[in-house]
Amino acid sequence: MIEVCHVDVRPDYHLLLRFNTGESRLFDMEPYLKYPVFKKLQNSVIFSLAQVDYATVTWPGAIDIAPETLYEQSI
Repeated sequence: MIEVCHVDVRPDYHLLLRFNTGESRLFDMEPYLKYPVFKKLQNSVIFSLAQVDYATVTWPGAIDIAPETLYEQSI
C-alpha cells in the first residue's frame, strides 16, 4: 500500500512528495483544480496549507486526494 510520508508545497500548484517507498516525486495539482472538490485550492494561501494526514495529502475543509493518484500521476 502506497503512503505519503512528507509533502512540500512548491510553486505553480506542485507538490514535492516523499512516499513510503523512499521515492520523492513531483505532482502537478493544477489540472485537478477545475474539479469542484478542489476549487478552494485555487487560492494559493489555502493550497499552501497542504499537510500529510492518514498517509495522504490533505487541506482544510476535508479536502484530500488518494495517495495512489499522487503516486501514479507524479514524476
